[in-house]
Amino acid sequence: MGIASGLAVFVMVWWLTLFAVLPFGTRPDPEGDLLTGWRGAPRAPRLWRAIIITTLVTVVIWLAIEALVRSDFLSFRSGWLALPEK
Repeated sequence: MGIASGLAVFVMVWWLTLFAVLPFGTRPDPEGDLLTGWRGAPRAPRLWRAIIITTLVTVVIWLAIEALVRSDFLSFRSGWLALPEK
């Protein structure tokens, strides 16, 4: 995988992982709006913690994708996914 495609994969995996990590450890405002009852956004979202966890998880996932791409397991040149020769 080249630099540009590796960076593109990293950004996509990071973005998807961010949405998976964001709800962890957040609690809605217990009082909420007294008029409507809407509890809205969490009182302390801890975004820096979510960004750090997202980056660490993304690095692990990206390394696994990179190893899979570099291996012959999913190769179209050899193995069980090989394209037929002309």
